[in-house]
Amino acid sequence: MKSFISIIAVVILIVGFSACERISQITQPTTPEIEESRGEVSIGVVLPLTGSLAATGQLMQQGLEFARGEINETQPSSTLKFIIEDDIGTPEGAVAAFNKLIHEDGVPVILGPATSSATKAAFPIAEENQVVAISPTSAARGLSEIGDFVFRVLLSTNIVALKGVETTHAKLGYQRVATLYDETDLFSTDRDTALREAFAAINVQVLVTEVFESGDTNFSEQLTRIKALEPDAIFVSALPPEKPGILVQAHELGISAPIIVSSLTDVEVEAAGAAAEGAITFIGWLPTDDTPGNQAFVENYNATYGMEPDAFATSSYAVVYILAEAIKNAEGTDSISIRDALANIMDFDTVFGKFSFNADGDAVYDQKTLIVKDGILQPFE
Repeated sequence: MKSFISIIAVVILIVGFSACERISQITQPTTPEIEESRGEVSIGVVLPLTGSLAATGQLMQQGLEFARGEINETQPSSTLKFIIEDDIGTPEGAVAAFNKLIHEDGVPVILGPATSSATKAAFPIAEENQVVAISPTSAARGLSEIGDFVFRVLLSTNIVALKGVETTHAKLGYQRVATLYDETDLFSTDRDTALREAFAAINVQVLVTEVFESGDTNFSEQLTRIKALEPDAIFVSALPPEKPGILVQAHELGISAPIIVSSLTDVEVEAAGAAAEGAITFIGWLPTDDTPGNQAFVENYNATYGMEPDAFATSSYAVVYILAEAIKNAEGTDSISIRDALANIMDFDTVFGKFSFNADGDAVYDQKTLIVKDGILQPFE
């Protein structure tokens, strides 16, 4: 009987140890070997590849594809696949693209849209369906606050305006300004509001606010009225297609006041030619920045596409690396795991420098103020 009891005790102990081991396997974090073998992850991409913003969308696509190629080459066991949809640069197009990618393709993550207007329309769809969405280039305030599944890589307008006005006012000393903005675009209207809030905080007088619409090509009436008031500086909030034309027409009218333009890029400077000289902008990146990987990125991008990356291509490049870091750190490749990993991105090395997301899902990194000198964007010093 004693021998029988001893045998039973040994069996119980063996079974107990086996059960404990199984529970341990279930509750322990995924091993590095499993984490590194994620396979192919399908990522939705929504860009304006046709319509008035097609040129910008194509540059963004280049930045995205360039980053994806680098990541897939260096991390072959966890590759990214893009499913790309054209939103035609409209909110309606973005909504249709998000619905297609979510309900037909079943992607866990969408990169896009590009504009704040499209982002405002599409982000609620991602949030409702618990799909992660990361806009590389939208900047109007409040968009990341739509929900827990939505994030943005550009700094929001209120942060950029406050810091930019502080920097330029300290050097230029303007007291009387004029603003000009696109009243049909969410980013432009929100940026103009943020600028006027920043002016009020330091008692700078806004002499006049002029408006135009996306697609306009003649700004002479607005600029003529602004010129007559002789402002110390002119602040322009616009999307890429309109910026060169505004600079050219201001130059033709002989406007000498400094013109401070939203997110001016090398492409737009080149399009405006001599009229861009002296224009100032607030932005988060320069090709010459000594940030992690930036010089190699600029050199390799130039070798591939025969041009330097602009700010839109660079934001798109950065967002893929930020997403890849989240996927690497996530417990799985489902949208909830990726969302949680994105929310924990902190001081991640990017071409922008140290990058983090705040509690709302908005970007945190250092911004810069630039000026066009000798046809090139350079630090405003």
